[in-house]
Amino acid sequence: MRIITLVGSIRKESYNMKIARFMQERYADQLDMHIADIRSLPFFDQDIELDPPQVVKDFKSSIANADGVLIITPEYNWSVPGVLKNALDWTSRVERVLLDKPVMPLGATPGMMGTIRAQLHLREILVAPGIQAKVLPPGANEILINQVTQKLDVRTDTITDQTTIDFLDSKVEAFIKFIESQR
Repeated sequence: MRIITLVGSIRKESYNMKIARFMQERYADQLDMHIADIRSLPFFDQDIELDPPQVVKDFKSSIANADGVLIITPEYNWSVPGVLKNALDWTSRVERVLLDKPVMPLGATPGMMGTIRAQLHLREILVAPGIQAKVLPPGANEILINQVTQKLDVRTDTITDQTTIDFLDSKVEAFIKFIESQR
């Protein structure tokens, strides 16, 4: 199952990127995960949306050809980072590549709230008329990794907290079933 992963932080030592790499390795037997380079996307510009730069075309094509999308994001100022919003804006125009695409949001933070506000905003963005993704239903499916610095070995990009690993395992299993149910 091919999964495109969007990481909302472009910081070199991003905890969310470390979570993405951990998941990429841990679930390699179930998911063919590719991490998109959203850093290289130009700012969305409606003047060029009909003939965007090749990097935008490639980005949109990678999403169009995926079975699902994983979005792993920190929380900046109680919302999603601008770089992630920019990437999502590109997906909402012309070829609407997230239309009906299964998406699983999650996020990690050193704080106590576990990116809950960012994920609430992300869910609103993902169901907007221009995007209309099929988001893994909320409720028991929120993946809010709080106090990530106590659960992650930053030298090896490995989650060390077994409760978090077990929780992620169950949510990835739910996401795979969700994708299969959308076919």
